Amino acid sequence: MENSRKQRKPNGKALIPFLIFVGVYLATGVILNLQGVESAFYQLPTPIAAFVGIIAAFIMMKGTMEEKLHTFMEGCGDENIMTMCMIYIFAGAFTTVTKEMGGIDAAVNMGMAVIPPQFLAAGVFVISAFIALATGTSVGTIVSVTPITIGLAEAGGLNVHLIVGATIGGAMFGDNLSMISDTTIAATRTQGVEMKDKFRENFRIALPAAILTVVLLLAFGRPDTVPAVQGYPVDPIRILPYAFVLVSALLGMNVFMVLVGGILLSGAIGIFSGSFSLLGFANNIYQGFTSMFEIFLLSMVTGGLGAMVTGEGGLDWILEKVRGIIRGRKSAELGISAMVALTDFATANNTVAIIISAPVARDISETYGVDPKRTASLLDIFSCVVQGIIPYGAQVLYACALLENLGSPFQVVGCCWYSYLLMIAALISIAVSGKRKSAPQEAA
Repeated sequence: MENSRKQRKPNGKALIPFLIFVGVYLATGVILNLQGVESAFYQLPTPIAAFVGIIAAFIMMKGTMEEKLHTFMEGCGDENIMTMCMIYIFAGAFTTVTKEMGGIDAAVNMGMAVIPPQFLAAGVFVISAFIALATGTSVGTIVSVTPITIGLAEAGGLNVHLIVGATIGGAMFGDNLSMISDTTIAATRTQGVEMKDKFRENFRIALPAAILTVVLLLAFGRPDTVPAVQGYPVDPIRILPYAFVLVSALLGMNVFMVLVGGILLSGAIGIFSGSFSLLGFANNIYQGFTSMFEIFLLSMVTGGLGAMVTGEGGLDWILEKVRGIIRGRKSAELGISAMVALTDFATANNTVAIIISAPVARDISETYGVDPKRTASLLDIFSCVVQGIIPYGAQVLYACALLENLGSPFQVVGCCWYSYLLMIAALISIAVSGKRKSAPQEAA
């Protein structure tokens, strides 16, 4: 199958349906934003924009309708695509059950109770990082933590934008490394690597950026007056499911076993503590499944669209052009990073950016000898970098909504120090990475 794809004639016109997909999504967001619509880039569901591109593909592509449908369905049902989709819905179930059990509130309370209030800004970064790492959602973390930290910042006379920037930074750090994050699932499954391997590759880059962020927040984020931090009961039992998922995933346990174990543990704690009944537990699982419907559908139909574009030589055309620019492994890594970053600028969604960029990134990494786990790491890192600083992204918009009239998205973006430091750390990593073996030979 791989050889037959490589023998197709490169065809730039085959990319038009894909460009229509991105263009419809981007144009809708820009127009609505100019009209003053809130969360403009999130008004049009991404699967609908993808279906516009799919219709164009069916019109443009050669062959009978049966042949086109076969190619599309084969792409939708690709093993990697379906595995990724199933992981999505199990991750959604774990997140929902654990939230309803009280896990997020318990994690926030423990962080606020343990971290000294004079180190509020740095503490907020650490709390947000832990919650996002455990839950796999940066937006959920921001929504949970920001209201508390804004109140503490105002009480202590601290720059509110700095506190919100620290919250966003910690959330992006955790989201980038989490085993159950949409971005991790997409990056690892599309590149065919284990989550724990991608975690280790990411951690080497993200940790120095996080440490430097904490140091800067300790130096410049001290409150004028120490706010009173009281009334945060500590309940470590409700945090156990997060610890189980994180540790078992790092130990290399199968991701489905990890998520099922986390769901059952959260369910048991929730039932015995009275947070919900057995029937409520079942409904929470299903609610978690349905919460991932959009990204499930998008991944599936994008797989079908990608198969049609690839079958017509679109991917080969991109690779032909890329080979004229890339001179080696380092420039290949820069190309992958730039590609996913620009895609995130256009889509304002880091998971979508990874799904769109992944097929080309995989071919580039195979051609130029980039380790697949390195490719997965770069895809996740640079999509998270951009997502954490664009003023029209969900993370910044949600935080600013909680700020009410206290500032604009641009003021908050300027305080998202971690995202900028992560980008610098990743670029340094690319620059100083040692030479590896030459790219593997293509099959004859």
